[in-house]
Amino acid sequence: MLGRIFPKIGWGRHNDGDLPPRVVAAIRGHQLQSEILIAWAQLLVGATWAGLYALAPKTAGATSMIEPVPFALCLYLAFSILRLILAYRGFAATWFLTLSVLVDMTILMALIWSFHIQYEQPAAFYLKAPTLLYVFIFIALRALRFSAGFVLLAGAAAATGWLLMLYYALATSTAQNMGVTRDYVAYMTSNQILIGAEFDKVIAILLSTAILAIALWRARRLLVQSVVESHAHQDLGRFFAPEIAHQIVSAEQRVEAGQGEIRQAAVLFCDIRGFTPMAMGMDPGDLMALLADYQSRMVGVIQAHGGSIDKFMGDGIMATFGAALPTETYAADALRCIEALGAAAADWYELRKRNGDAALAIGFAVSAGPLIFGAVGDGERLEFTVIGEPVNLAAKLETANKAEAVTALTTAETLALAVAQGYAPQTPLQQRPARTVAGAGAPLDLVVLLA
Repeated sequence: MLGRIFPKIGWGRHNDGDLPPRVVAAIRGHQLQSEILIAWAQLLVGATWAGLYALAPKTAGATSMIEPVPFALCLYLAFSILRLILAYRGFAATWFLTLSVLVDMTILMALIWSFHIQYEQPAAFYLKAPTLLYVFIFIALRALRFSAGFVLLAGAAAATGWLLMLYYALATSTAQNMGVTRDYVAYMTSNQILIGAEFDKVIAILLSTAILAIALWRARRLLVQSVVESHAHQDLGRFFAPEIAHQIVSAEQRVEAGQGEIRQAAVLFCDIRGFTPMAMGMDPGDLMALLADYQSRMVGVIQAHGGSIDKFMGDGIMATFGAALPTETYAADALRCIEALGAAAADWYELRKRNGDAALAIGFAVSAGPLIFGAVGDGERLEFTVIGEPVNLAAKLETANKAEAVTALTTAETLALAVAQGYAPQTPLQQRPARTVAGAGAPLDLVVLLA
């Protein structure tokens, strides 16, 4: 009911419109953390009240009359401990949080009311108690939840409670012939009541509550936007390389098709041997499971060596080093990655063989040099990619693995660049000078990275 009454100010749990359930769950997670902070603050306030009461001087004749005060403090401390336990267990029902607000204000007003008994003064005596300032603490505590409705409830309960306290003071002052005054000095130096001063307190409570509620309403919109953008960033990271996702999210201007820049980078291709004819006879579910297994093994190695996945092409994977995230060791990183990929591919080959599955071989190739990194598309759907000779050559080298009867190839030029960047081969590499590569034009000096 409360969620329907206050849908726009964030009272209940169902006030986030058409937000995805995971975003709503994330917001509730933030609110549960806030409830823990609020519960600790309540416990601290209760302990403070108990300490102040224990230290406050008591009049001799009032001992029996103030017994309900420590009893009420004990109840409040017990309630605060219960609230803290429930907060840690994730319990934050609207009715319970509403009850907590009302208990806070009820106990506070009861304590203030008890002052005139404790000090054997007329009821008007408690109207000057500075303890009223705790009202603003309790109202502000509700701001931690980013729910303006609870702030409004706290403010309304405080204002109502103080008006009731004023009514009681007026009623008893009339019976005791204390009267109401318009003299501010008399108000401050006696137990007479200045109506305007009490209404000033109520107005201050209501205005503070309203301002805080409006600020919270705006802040909640920012919280929702922040959570949505955070999840969007995480989702982008699943569909794009993390570096590209970061560029999309943090770009100062909107990314447009046709934007690009020249980068010095390396391009890596890997591809399963004989995959196409094998896939023709496979169950679709088994085929996708196979691809997921293969890609998870290769992608983890590529990213561990600083590579960014550019795209998946069926059983093919295209990755870049130094394009999405510029680096001075792009060629060396790519060749080190080839060594690690070869080891991962060999392990996968043996695992499938032991399990009685078709043992699959994987081919790799790397080429490095200047290329263009940027966004392509029609304006509505964009894709970050790389364009240039290293991309075309890496694809051709990967195809040439079959003709050369090897697992991984690169060019002598790329190897020299990688060595200059700190790459040291784990084993001597075989050179194959002046080899013909389909589609490459002039013969190339090839280097066998993995036989």
